[in-house]
Amino acid sequence: MNSLKGKKALVTGGASGIGRAISLELANMGAALIIHYHRSKESAESLAAQIHSSGGKAEVVQADLTEEAGVQALTDFVIERWDNLDVLVNNAGDLVGRHKLEEVQMDFYRKVVAVNLDSNVLVTRAMIPLLKKSGSASIVNLASLAGRKGGHGGSAIYSMTKGAILTLTRALSTELAPYGIRVNAVAPGFILGSAFHALHTSEESKQATIRDIPLKRAGTCEDVARAVAFLASEYDGFITGATLDINGGVYMA
Repeated sequence: MNSLKGKKALVTGGASGIGRAISLELANMGAALIIHYHRSKESAESLAAQIHSSGGKAEVVQADLTEEAGVQALTDFVIERWDNLDVLVNNAGDLVGRHKLEEVQMDFYRKVVAVNLDSNVLVTRAMIPLLKKSGSASIVNLASLAGRKGGHGGSAIYSMTKGAILTLTRALSTELAPYGIRVNAVAPGFILGSAFHALHTSEESKQATIRDIPLKRAGTCEDVARAVAFLASEYDGFITGATLDINGGVYMA
């Protein structure tokens, strides 16, 4: 329970859904948190209060991570409070909407890429100096089963960005290894409780998807959070450049 005691963790998009579960799991393991949010201020503040009531440490910060100015605001917030960073969880992302490629307008394309890929690249770049100071830090990126298989209809651009996250994870694991920074990813499959499926998946599609899962159930946000916490807390470990698939057996790399 205390494997992250004394560690400092930043979770982007950490106020709701999978991000909220990750924040709670890291806090339960003893980490002090900075929880980033974009629009869900009330959820973020409620989560921080819950962590405080359990004896944990958490602060919240608002920023638009699709723009350099927003990432700079986040960076300034972190630097004002901490002189190093032990754990970075790049969770922020969104399907945005479903459109077949022939229907995709460039504004939509750029938004999906900005939300899912640019945010990851910009935040990671900004946090590297703080991660280096830890001497043994961990980055965990949120990819997706869609990045493995290509996703369902209308999600080509989203799937493309999540595939890019898998490649970015491998590239950075080599680039940052000399500084003791491990870089891994998780690729969730069908996870109930996440905003993704609440907004973009019909009930009929949900049931059909569950029938095809070998374990015969949907995943939960907590299933993902436990995997993220494992990768985050394996200090001085030997796992880097890996992707942990969390999909009930639908896809096996």
